[in-house]
Amino acid sequence: MQEIVLEVWGDFACFCQPYNKVERLTAPFPTPSAAKGILSAIYLKPAEFYYQINRIEVLNPIRYISFKRNEVKCRVNDKVVFAEEERTQRQTVALKDVRYRIAASIIPREEFAGKEKQLYEQALRRIRNGKCFHQPALGMREFAAYFEESDGRRQPIEESLDAGFMVYDVFSPYDYVVRKKAEPQLSLYHAVMEHGVIQVPPYESPEVLKGGAIC
Repeated sequence: MQEIVLEVWGDFACFCQPYNKVERLTAPFPTPSAAKGILSAIYLKPAEFYYQINRIEVLNPIRYISFKRNEVKCRVNDKVVFAEEERTQRQTVALKDVRYRIAASIIPREEFAGKEKQLYEQALRRIRNGKCFHQPALGMREFAAYFEESDGRRQPIEESLDAGFMVYDVFSPYDYVVRKKAEPQLSLYHAVMEHGVIQVPPYESPEVLKGGAIC
């Protein structure tokens, strides 16, 4: 299967699990959902294809940093928010000085009438030219991700880790209809890093546990 392989890096990263709703506690490496979000920020045509993450490689040592950040307690909808009134401090445990290699395949949808080769060419052209729809992020919007096509010279770290069950995705890749209100479908998988490499099963694999709609 053809792949797109790119490297992403940044000063900080925070890949929160759903059970950390208040205090930000990161997972030790990116979730497939976060990796897909980075690729989607660069190139995405949801009616034509979706990304399948094949593996994630950790290229820099896993190092943590803890700090407090000012956040607002309410959601910003149509009303005016006064930061001074809604401000609160929350603890964040993040990763610092991160670099990852992401390998992904483009899976055309049944309705796609073009050639698969064209999708790969467009994606690689955007990566090589540094183009993106919006700045990719490493888990949280304020932690910017920088990217380039991987030359394969950097080696993954020599570390193995069983991270237990981790978020695979929040939405089904088969569902691309734009709605006024999103209908998330949480899925999990058993994330294991062996010598710096996390193998990611395809969504239809029995290794991926699919749940119902999140209320």
